[in-house]
Amino acid sequence: MKQVIPGGMLRRWLSTPMRRLMRSAWVGLAMLLGAGLVQAQGLSWDDGLQDDAPDRYTVVRGDTLWDISGRFLRHPWQWPEVWQVNPQIRNPHLIYPGDVIYLYDCNGRPCLGLERGQGQVRLSPEIRTISHREAIEPIPLEAIRQFLRDHRVVDDPDNLDELAYVVGADDRRILSGAGDRLYARGSVPGNGRVGFYRIGERYIDSASGEFLGLELESVGQARPERTEEDIVVLEVISSTQEVRNNDIVLPLESRELNTEFYPHPPEREIDGHILAVPGGIRFIGRLQVVALDRGRRDGLEAGHVLMVEQQGEMVSDPRTSQSLRLPGEEAGLVMIFKPYEKMSYGLVMRASRTLSVGDRVHNPQRGLGAALR
Repeated sequence: MKQVIPGGMLRRWLSTPMRRLMRSAWVGLAMLLGAGLVQAQGLSWDDGLQDDAPDRYTVVRGDTLWDISGRFLRHPWQWPEVWQVNPQIRNPHLIYPGDVIYLYDCNGRPCLGLERGQGQVRLSPEIRTISHREAIEPIPLEAIRQFLRDHRVVDDPDNLDELAYVVGADDRRILSGAGDRLYARGSVPGNGRVGFYRIGERYIDSASGEFLGLELESVGQARPERTEEDIVVLEVISSTQEVRNNDIVLPLESRELNTEFYPHPPEREIDGHILAVPGGIRFIGRLQVVALDRGRRDGLEAGHVLMVEQQGEMVSDPRTSQSLRLPGEEAGLVMIFKPYEKMSYGLVMRASRTLSVGDRVHNPQRGLGAALR
């Protein structure tokens, strides 16, 4: 059984001297066992929490798990490490407005609990049936939902020559929109809707020159009507831009959005860079989508969190006149939401300064919040 301690009493009891005493006890025990210092998965009272972390917080509509965790934790992406040890929060993606998140002590380290109504309950669908659509989001999903709808990446540019493409329209028009009939040349597999795509950014590794991916931007959708030899007749059913000759025709990707992102650091060491910002934006802020030059082959998957580091300035040594580059500075966090084979798309979750194309991305530092046990 865990012990729930009222917020004020908890903070008085876990004063700095008490924390030091507890830490010394654990260190001594580890030495006696001959095991050295063992880093716990949880966070410490000293380093893991925000200085102004509340004892309790009531969830409101519009909150995200990342935002709530940021009220308590110095590193919001570590929320699974705090909630994972709490049997009440079996599924942190099922938290609703009106629920209360509270801070408590469990075996000498901070944990987060959950209250609903007048009492504490286990968080499971059997206790309270609420539509998943009402649950708070892990991150601001709207920031990536539209992006996933409008963008995709082709890993192999040689395949482009084999894809169907628009060759004409009714009445010899160059541009077409919803309700028009278009003609495409090539094979269009499947009987469902297809998308029109325009070639966008060509992603190249700046160091090796390797081709990483070709961005395709969605401009509309159509319904195939019939095929005559290698010409497909298409009826345009929606468009965000005018469909043009040479636009590519592809079956639509599955558009189910994974809403249960589980933020965690990559298991493998990642060392890459921000390749570009879709739309040609040069300077980058929070909740903007960025393209990175690392992908699935490097071990990246949806939910991985990377630290963004800005390159240090070039200075001249005042004694030798030698050019020196100062150490880089932490500038933000990016969470991967769409990995491809050689590159990925990520969402900037934090930006302490304006980010730029070329900034380095790598594994976040885990040691800052580690507890001793």
